[in-house]
Amino acid sequence: MSVNLYDAAYALEKAIRQSDEYKQLQQMYHEVNADPTAKRMFDQFRQIQMNLQQKQMMGQEISEQEVQQAQSTVAVVQQNEKIARLMQAEQRMSMIIGELNQLIMKPLEELYGNNI
Repeated sequence: MSVNLYDAAYALEKAIRQSDEYKQLQQMYHEVNADPTAKRMFDQFRQIQMNLQQKQMMGQEISEQEVQQAQSTVAVVQQNEKIARLMQAEQRMSMIIGELNQLIMKPLEELYGNNI
């Protein structure tokens, strides 16, 4: 019996979209976007986060000033209850995606050993 991996992937995508965790993340995201102050704060936070990730991927060093700016922005952003709930929901969803990734990679890990 042949299994179409893409069909399984689309089924997984559908399951993720129907999960309580995704629905909660979606609700928290909409709440932040509906609040102009929270949205502006969150957008600024995401921009800083993306800039740092981009620098990392390009092999550029992140300055101490940039690290301090990111840390202070996180501290301010987390004081906003809506953003804090969104970040918690993002973290739960990220953990689930990580666990799913481990399951997906398990056949290759078993085949090649733990060298992957």
